Amino acid sequence: MAVTRPYEAPRVGHGDRYDHGSVLLAGQPAHRTRIRPRDLAGKDVALIAVTALAAYCVVWITFYQLTLLSGQVGFILCWVGSFLVLYYVVNLLVSGRRVAADRAVAALITVGGLCLFTPLVLIVIYLFAKGARFLSFHLLVASQQGVEETCIPGFPCTKPGVLNALVGTAEQIGLATLIGVPAGVLTAVYLNEVGGRFTQAVRVIVTSMSGVPAILAGAFVYAFWITGFLHQGFSGFAGALALTVILLPTVCRGTEEVLRIVPNDLREASTALAAPQWRTVWSVVLPTARSGLVTAVLLAIAVALGETAPLLLTIFGSAALNVNPFNGPQMAMPLLVFQEVHKPLQSDINLAYAAALALFLMVFTLFVVARVLSSDWLGNRVRASMNKRRSTKARAAREGGS
Repeated sequence: MAVTRPYEAPRVGHGDRYDHGSVLLAGQPAHRTRIRPRDLAGKDVALIAVTALAAYCVVWITFYQLTLLSGQVGFILCWVGSFLVLYYVVNLLVSGRRVAADRAVAALITVGGLCLFTPLVLIVIYLFAKGARFLSFHLLVASQQGVEETCIPGFPCTKPGVLNALVGTAEQIGLATLIGVPAGVLTAVYLNEVGGRFTQAVRVIVTSMSGVPAILAGAFVYAFWITGFLHQGFSGFAGALALTVILLPTVCRGTEEVLRIVPNDLREASTALAAPQWRTVWSVVLPTARSGLVTAVLLAIAVALGETAPLLLTIFGSAALNVNPFNGPQMAMPLLVFQEVHKPLQSDINLAYAAALALFLMVFTLFVVARVLSSDWLGNRVRASMNKRRSTKARAAREGGS
């Protein structure tokens, strides 16, 4: 029979330190305290503020008193670097090596996130500051047809709108999505789920298309569709073809990466139930990767919405409203912004900023609606409603039969 001795906490001498600074008296047991580096108390926030202030002072003295350095960008970069170094050293002295390393890496990641997020915020603020006062209902329902460049005193002056560009952008992106998204998803399914002798060749082609400059996509459509053998002329559909060349590889690569993270256990379970491969892909793999598929499609649409270079060679631009994308020149929002912002009149520049803001709001609304429609919350609500309706019908049928 084994006899175990009860645990006895170690005794420490007078004035010994344990657990990063806690002073224990002689004869007292040492109690271990769990360290949570990510839990920031008030003293930790104060430590960050003091460290940032100290780094600012060091950089200021170095820039303006000891050296001839200058420039706001360099000052900010040196300030951030000094803050990270001082923050690590201070935490090393106060909390130990592990906590110092964790908090230094967390501070570095936070600074990187702020560096990525700050330009986006500044762009949005700049757009609203420049174009919000010119955004109106008339801007969205009027076109540029019949608008004079300069207003003559005493005569009515018609203000231009962007309806022609809005309709053109919607039709071109719609056609490009209708062509590119199914093709991209099917290509990704072939590469990841089916495979074959042409897998490597198709992957090389998709990768090459990802690196093709946008202007070359427009030049290809211009040479093949507009002035080449087909000789169809400028049209919104030509612009949609050029945007498809840009949209397709983005959808394909994003979808392929999403399909790779679907667990193989789901495929094996479907195969064990005697489901064919097409049924497994349609009913198991694609629904599992639905959120990632929506992200890949939205990213591709966002990239295509902002392209101007291929539209310069394919749609030509038109001040009049053209709702037929297969016949005649058409306008688009990026092309309108590009043309108007280079004109000398301030009214044209204001129209460009208003159109840019309208384009941003359109893309933002599209993203929000797509995210809501693809969310698990909405899917669960729809399924619960359908199940409740089915149960109600079944109950009514049972009561009617009885």
